[in-house]
Amino acid sequence: MIGLLCRFSVRHILGAILVVCCCIACSSSEAPAPQRSAGDAAAIPTYGDTLVEGTIGEASTLIPILASDSASHSVAGQIYNGLVKYDKDLKIVGELAESFRISPDGLTITFKLRRNVAWHDGKPFTARDVLYTYRVIIDPQTPTAYSEDFKQVASVASPDPYTVVVRYAKPYAPALASWGVAILPAHLLDGQDITKSPLSRKPVGTGPFRFKEWVSGQKIVLEANPDYFEGRPYLDRYVYRLIPDTSTMYMELKAGGIDQMGLTPVQFARQTDTPRFKAAFQKYRYPSNGYLYLGYNQRHPTFKDKRVRQAITAAINKDELIQGVLFGMGQRAHGPMIPGRWAYNPSVKDIPFDQNRAQQLLAEAGWQKGSDGMLQKEGKPLRFTILTNQGNQQRLMTAQIIQQRLKQVGIDVRIRIVEWAAFLKEFIDKGNFEVVLLAWLTSQDPDMYDIWHSSKTKPGELNFIGYSNQEVDRLLEQGRSTFDIEQRKKAYFRIQEILADEQPYTFLYVPDALPVVSARIRGIEPAPAGIGHNLIKWYVPKLEQRY
Repeated sequence: MIGLLCRFSVRHILGAILVVCCCIACSSSEAPAPQRSAGDAAAIPTYGDTLVEGTIGEASTLIPILASDSASHSVAGQIYNGLVKYDKDLKIVGELAESFRISPDGLTITFKLRRNVAWHDGKPFTARDVLYTYRVIIDPQTPTAYSEDFKQVASVASPDPYTVVVRYAKPYAPALASWGVAILPAHLLDGQDITKSPLSRKPVGTGPFRFKEWVSGQKIVLEANPDYFEGRPYLDRYVYRLIPDTSTMYMELKAGGIDQMGLTPVQFARQTDTPRFKAAFQKYRYPSNGYLYLGYNQRHPTFKDKRVRQAITAAINKDELIQGVLFGMGQRAHGPMIPGRWAYNPSVKDIPFDQNRAQQLLAEAGWQKGSDGMLQKEGKPLRFTILTNQGNQQRLMTAQIIQQRLKQVGIDVRIRIVEWAAFLKEFIDKGNFEVVLLAWLTSQDPDMYDIWHSSKTKPGELNFIGYSNQEVDRLLEQGRSTFDIEQRKKAYFRIQEILADEQPYTFLYVPDALPVVSARIRGIEPAPAGIGHNLIKWYVPKLEQRY
């Protein structure tokens, strides 16, 4: 799923955001099935080969705090580390921090840093890098969507080069998870304008892979970091190949041009069932961490009336979308929480599919049918454009089904598809849209401050629809300022009730993640975190290595 990120503390989430290069031509229309090694050789991890992954969206920058798109974070997640990360079971563990201690009152976190970590240019990683990262994120001159987590910090100190002490003035529930932020190299950035740094195109991190090459519009090539503190990855290279169309990407997969991609539901259900495909690839399916939504620009006169937003939701058959677009591989979204999470409110009443109710709401809002059967008010038609990104067939199909449903109640909907980088720069960041069809990837902590708080509406921030509600603001602040799970749950349950009524988004569905990987890749371990949590352990047996 190419979408925007609300928080980037989870690393190595591999799903539908993929890339690659190094195509090897095959005479067959499908990649040959791997030749199994004799005896137990295939079970012995071996160094070598390249993993080529397909992505529909190109990275915008490889300085993570400046990026809000998942394409950038997917690549950067292999280059950088945070002080902490989520493990395969979605528990927070140390990463650049070998250990951490939280004070009994929850206001102080003491991180003990690893001493055997080097930046990709050989310089040692120390507390100076952590302090720089903190300072640059809270600098008002830094155009980042992630400063709010760190504005809660009262002080950061470094009593020695391998200790960082973070103090908070009041309880802040997402505090520990927020330090999953990518730590940046102070020796290359301190005193510089980060927005003009060459690291945006040639990053230097501490992660398992080092940057090698970025060919715009084609590929980003990473190579194994031989000095990685958790051990050198078995794979020599990780290549992200830009293919802005899922059908073309699937053809490349079958031809052996890429090793991994996120399948569309139709590909997963109907096009990958042949014996040859099953021999050459391994499919996976698990609930994703994101949801798809229609987002209404709250600054637009038409969408200031919540009855219009409610009517649009009532006119959309979400089950139809799940069956027609996802082939049943997903579930309805009722709000911004993923079903099954502890903060998900199962009692929220979703607006049911009811076109009569939709027409009634629109009539109450002053929209009347004209002679052509389409709605109008004061001589102006009820017409708007759904804007979404290029290359995502699921989103296009979703938009087309919604377009037909809304036409049935008299709404004239246009669809506009825009290339990903321009979509972000020219439309999202500038608020230059009426309705967007997008997805959020969510973190494990339910804090949604950056997306829904009325203070986060500046260009480049994540509340780009301009939503504002004083009660929601208060509840967001309340939910993040206590460690009491029941108090947090109470705040987030109420937020979901308000959003279900106001419908600043029409929450559409939570799709399943459907990654597919070449069968020659071994060591993949499916877990609650997905399949990418142990990427450094993936390998290709010697006799099956292709590159």
